[in-house]
Amino acid sequence: MKHDPALSGKLIDGKAIARRLTDHVKAEAEALRERTGKIPGLAVVLVGNDPASEVYVKNKAIQTHRAGMRSFMHMLPETTGQDELLELIDRLNADPQIHGILVQLPLPAQLDPIVVTNAIAPEKDVDGLGEVNAGRLSLGIDGLVPCTPLGCLMLLKETLPDLRGLHAVVIGASNLVGKPMAQLLLKEGCTVSVGHIDTRDPQGLAREGDILVVATGKNGLVRGDWIKPGATVIDVGITRISLPDGKTRLVGDVAFDEAAPIAGHITPVPGGVGPMTIACLLHNTLQAARTVLERPQA
Repeated sequence: MKHDPALSGKLIDGKAIARRLTDHVKAEAEALRERTGKIPGLAVVLVGNDPASEVYVKNKAIQTHRAGMRSFMHMLPETTGQDELLELIDRLNADPQIHGILVQLPLPAQLDPIVVTNAIAPEKDVDGLGEVNAGRLSLGIDGLVPCTPLGCLMLLKETLPDLRGLHAVVIGASNLVGKPMAQLLLKEGCTVSVGHIDTRDPQGLAREGDILVVATGKNGLVRGDWIKPGATVIDVGITRISLPDGKTRLVGDVAFDEAAPIAGHITPVPGGVGPMTIACLLHNTLQAARTVLERPQA
């Protein structure tokens, strides 16, 4: 996707920021190995054969190895039962080589994502979606934070010198992004509003945001007239659309061409939030490994 060169100063380069974070994680993982003789390990579980998920999971494995960590892949058939999946998670919880566990969502209909997520040991829940880590985030206690909102926060902190006192509007209230994003922004001292499917005037709410984070999964939902002039816009959405010539391209939840001239800063799609999600997964895996491997011995 090509952007107007005149907008280049406004673009938040998620690829570059993710690359710096990954390089830092790699250096810290090597330092941890030298201190403890142990290598951080990440287990990723994929149930089913969705092609997009398979590509994403394989990319996670590649990035894990590049960061100097071990990757353990578990590809299960679409028909996997809940007891079978929970037995695998129990084994991964007990495996000392594995410090982080991620079960790729969404899951097939016969599997309960809440039960599955909560079966992961909290100290290995590198997706930060279990009730223990979600509760810690809500209470402002240190824990493992969901990767995508953590990446969004890092992008914001790279872009804005101080978040305190800014009005942050989050459009989307999912457990995966919207809710934890709001909690992270509150912790940074923002005044936070959350818009969702029942919000009566989402456009008006969005226009109040010094920061606007959009995570709805509806491509092009947020138009240019939703943007407060000078606002920092973080577009979490990613949808592949078909073009008249038969090709496809990735687009976000924000109508980029309309929003970019009005925004002060904006993430492109692709190349904005996406790279940060995997970088933050590696960050969380390192954090989980350090918590275990550097724990004071009784």
